[in-house]
Amino acid sequence: MKELVTCYRWPLATFLLAALVGYGARSAIGRVYSAAEAVDLLNALSRAGLYLGSAIATASATIIALMLTLVGMIRRMDEDFDHSAYRDVAMVGRLSALTLLVSLFLLMAFALPIGEFEELPPAWFKNVYDGLFAGTVLMVGLSAATVVLIYTTLMRVMIKITPGDDV
Repeated sequence: MKELVTCYRWPLATFLLAALVGYGARSAIGRVYSAAEAVDLLNALSRAGLYLGSAIATASATIIALMLTLVGMIRRMDEDFDHSAYRDVAMVGRLSALTLLVSLFLLMAFALPIGEFEELPPAWFKNVYDGLFAGTVLMVGLSAATVVLIYTTLMRVMIKITPGDDV
């Protein structure tokens, strides 16, 4: 675990920052007092969430494809890359796959007509809102951590293949 934190401190810090911003946003919204208020918040969240989830799903799928290209490029290079470069590419693939799965599940949840369920207990709407909001924050945090990890991996590869010290 210590090695994981040491190797991925910047992506982890980015994920935690996104989680803190999400928690702050949820705290700023305040308490949901009624089912009607929860339905209004769910409708607002689902409108934004559909666009955000779609964009992040597209980005994650693209990142996975690009990581395959990067692995092929690294294998063809004359330079010997250390184990950490391959480990980082594999971690980018894992994070992208996890982000893609979270975004797909959220897209499916956001597509449900939440306001049409009138027979459900009022607390259900609040719990659904909290769950969808947390899922959205998780999706954004994973996506942000992936971007930072891609940057650090790219810098490692660029330093290895660039002649001189100009990187």
